[in-house]
Amino acid sequence: QVRLVESGGGLVGPGGSLRLACAASGRIRSLDAWGWYRQAPGKQREFVARVPALGRINYADSVKGRFTISRDNAKNTGYLQMNDLKAEDTAVYFCNVAVLEWGAFSQTDYWGQGIQVTVSS
Repeated sequence: QVRLVESGGGLVGPGGSLRLACAASGRIRSLDAWGWYRQAPGKQREFVARVPALGRINYADSVKGRFTISRDNAKNTGYLQMNDLKAEDTAVYFCNVAVLEWGAFSQTDYWGQGIQVTVSS
């Protein structure tokens, strides 16, 4: 079993910055793609950004140029640096990672518990 713990959310004013972190622990053999998603009140969960183990990083158009996704493989942690935050970025943010666990033959998708980001003056 693998556990994801998110941190770094909170309340920030428009134009401010936050850095989300998502730490994975457990029977981890390897981690494939990290992703971040968000869900605003009354809306469906939407894609924010994704960084594969190898390959191209992808961002939603709404966050391009403002958000940066990264990963620290040594720490089994994914990050989302959010700059120039806007009111419309207010949502619960969820991390997601594909994990190959020890003893498993295929990857399993895991999700964090979600963390609130509120952008308001």
